[in-house]
Amino acid sequence: MLDVKDIRKNPDEYKQRLAARGVTAEQIDQLIAADAKRRELLQQSEELKKERNDVSAAIAQAKRNKEDATDAITRMRAVGQQIKQLDEELVTVQEQVKDMASRLPNLPNPTIPMSMNEEDAVEIKKVGTPREFAFEPKAHWDIGEDLDILDFERGAKVAGARFVYYKGLGAKLERAVYNFMLDEHEKEGYTEMIPPYIVNAASMYGTSQFPKFKEDVYQVNGEDMTLIPTAEVPLTNYYRDEVIPREQLPVYETALTPCFRSEAGSAGRDTRGLIRMHQFNKVEMVKFCTPETSYDELEKMTKNAGNILDKLGLPYHIITLASGDMSFSAAMTHDLEVWMPAQNKYREISSCSNCEDFQARRAHIQYRDENGKLRFVHTLNGSGLAVGRTVAAILENYQNEDGTVTIPEVLRPYMHGVDKITK
Repeated sequence: MLDVKDIRKNPDEYKQRLAARGVTAEQIDQLIAADAKRRELLQQSEELKKERNDVSAAIAQAKRNKEDATDAITRMRAVGQQIKQLDEELVTVQEQVKDMASRLPNLPNPTIPMSMNEEDAVEIKKVGTPREFAFEPKAHWDIGEDLDILDFERGAKVAGARFVYYKGLGAKLERAVYNFMLDEHEKEGYTEMIPPYIVNAASMYGTSQFPKFKEDVYQVNGEDMTLIPTAEVPLTNYYRDEVIPREQLPVYETALTPCFRSEAGSAGRDTRGLIRMHQFNKVEMVKFCTPETSYDELEKMTKNAGNILDKLGLPYHIITLASGDMSFSAAMTHDLEVWMPAQNKYREISSCSNCEDFQARRAHIQYRDENGKLRFVHTLNGSGLAVGRTVAAILENYQNEDGTVTIPEVLRPYMHGVDKITK
C-alpha cells in the first residue's frame, strides 16, 4: 500500500507516475478528498472530546461545591451524541480511504519503461542459443501425450479444462525438477519452507491480492479460506505484524507449493499444454531486506532464477517489464522467458519483483534501523521456477526426432539414472 500522507504531500508526482500504471488523476483526487474529510472529522471529534473532558471536570467541581450544573450536564449529553455521530462517520470515511488506497498499485521505479504497452519491455540479457532442429519440433503437449506421460483428456474429465495428470516418468520428471530447484536455492542461502496452502483474507490483503483480485482465486464458500495463488502469500505473511530483528536481515525463504488460479480473463489463451493451468507447482523465492539493499537483492534473485535455467541448458532472456505490465505490488520486475521451440518464441517462466515497502506497509512488517526507529522492510518475490513451464521447456528443447526426450544431465540423479524418456 502507498503512503497516503506522502500522496497528500506530492499529488502531482503520484498522478504522473501512476498514470503509467493505468491510474487516473481523478482516483488520486478522490483519495485526497476522502483523506481530507477523514482528518476534518478527526479534528472535530478530538475538539469535542476535549470540551467534554474540560466541562466534565467543571461539573464535578460544581457538584462538590453544591452548585447547579444542570445546563452543563444537558450540554454534555448533546456533545456526547455529536461525538458518537462523528466517530461513526469517521469509521466509515476511514474505511473508504483504506479501500481507495488499497486499490492503487505500487509506484513504478522511475528507471523502468513507463508504458502501458507490454511490448515496451527492455531486454537486458540473452543467454544461450536456441537449438536448430533437423526436424519440425513438436509442442510439449503432443510430446507428453505421445510418450504417455501427460494426460490432459482425463484431467479434463476428472476436474475440468486446464488440469492434467502427470504419469510415470512425467511425474518423476516434475518431481526431479522441483527437487533440483529447491536444492539449488538452498545452496544460495534460502531456507526451505512448507507453508499452508490455504490462507486467510488478512494474508491475501497483506500481499495485495485482496481486495482487487478476488476474482482470480479460489475461495472456500462461507469460510475465511483461500487456496494460495502462489507461495509468495504464505511466505511473505510469515512475518505479518512482526518486527524482524535487523541483524537477521536479509531473510531468504523458498518453498515448493501447488498454486491455484481461476485464470479469470484468460479465455482463449494457452488453452493447450502446461503454460496456463488452474493448478500447477511452483518453487517460489521470497526476501525481506532493508531499503538500502533491496535492488541489489533483486539482481541476486534474478540471478538465482537464471541459475536454474543455466544448469538445465535452456536458452532464455531477461527483460525489464514496462510499468503497465508489472504485477500490482511490484516497483520493478525482471521477467525470465525461456525459449519454446514449437512456438518459436520466448515465454515467461519467472518474474522477479522488488515490491519495496508496498507489501510490508499492508502487512505491517518492520525492523528497527541503526537509530532504533521502526521502518518498513522491503519485500521481494520471484519464481524459481514455475515447475510445469520448466517441464514443458525441457520436453520441447530436449526432444529427439524419434519422439524420445533426453533428460538434462543435472536432473539424471533425481531421475534415478534415467537419461531418456521413451514410449
